[in-house]
Amino acid sequence: MTEAQSPEPEAQRPLSEAIATTVAEVSGLDTDAVSTARQRQDSLTKPRGSLGVLEDISVQLSGLAGSCPPPLPDKATIAVFAADHGVHAQGVTPWPQEVTAQMVGNFLAGGAVINAIAAEVNARVVIIDIGVAAELDDHPMLLAHKVRAGTADMTETAAMSRAEVIQAVETGISVARRLVSDGAQCLVTGDMGIANTTASAALIAVFTGTDPALVTGRGTGIDTATLDTKVEVIRRALALHQPDPGDPIGVLSAVGGLEHAGLTGFLLGAAALRIPVILDGVIAAAAALCAHALAADSVAAMIAGHRSTEPGSQIALQHLGLRALVDLDLRLGEGSGGALALPLVRSAARVLREVASFDSAGVVDKEQHQ
Repeated sequence: MTEAQSPEPEAQRPLSEAIATTVAEVSGLDTDAVSTARQRQDSLTKPRGSLGVLEDISVQLSGLAGSCPPPLPDKATIAVFAADHGVHAQGVTPWPQEVTAQMVGNFLAGGAVINAIAAEVNARVVIIDIGVAAELDDHPMLLAHKVRAGTADMTETAAMSRAEVIQAVETGISVARRLVSDGAQCLVTGDMGIANTTASAALIAVFTGTDPALVTGRGTGIDTATLDTKVEVIRRALALHQPDPGDPIGVLSAVGGLEHAGLTGFLLGAAALRIPVILDGVIAAAAALCAHALAADSVAAMIAGHRSTEPGSQIALQHLGLRALVDLDLRLGEGSGGALALPLVRSAARVLREVASFDSAGVVDKEQHQ
């Protein structure tokens, strides 16, 4: 084969038109709106900076919307991407793979934790079957977008083909667009997939350059022996594939999950539409790294809902420059931690919209009288 006939390097392969178009639509925060929001925060009837991170969120929401004050994110939708993982065969969790489909049924019946929390925070829940290894019955809450019935075992071959990754990312983009078209003003990530913390740790190790032992956690509560197995499985997969962080589609193909790819597109779609998206736990954090690798400015739309007990989540958020709003030792997934942060995001926007300024309230501003 001549040099002219040599295959194109993985990292230089073009994205699909749908993904490339979405990536091109992603941009950072509006600097004028950010400046105006900062000035407005400083004028409100409270000590400057006294609301801490909530002030930062309000400024982010303004910069994302391009206006100050920002719209209230009252209508929220939690999108739970569900898929199975071939690496389950390596003994990385004691939970049987069938639990993925069984839990999807529980979501649809309204009996899961995320259903209860969503009801409390007045959010809609939708489930996206992007790769469950079972046939699911039609349901009004279920969006059927199965790319394949679970990934392959990453220790033996690529988890999925590049074409399947692209299809899953495109699905996530289309889901984000659909939910926003349906009226969502804020999106929340959710996930369901037995063994998906293994794929998450592998992705985080690649994109942050961190040793697998430091980003791998106990997931559903595995014992030390299983944790050791989990770390070794990830090491074997990374040694086999040698994934290049400069080729995020290739990384997802090698060691990712279908829900990771779907969530990557979901985050890109939200960013392109300039809609805030609250991240849940480690699965969302891994997908956020993938989205960031495709479009760095996509982080402008991301809000870290909570600080997961999974070490990989914490490392990923640090890498992205995101600070979690809630720290409750959560490790459930489903979108639970993201949903619990939703009232804080709404409150941040409402404060900027509704709190009186020193001038309008006739209150003395000590900063102007020193």
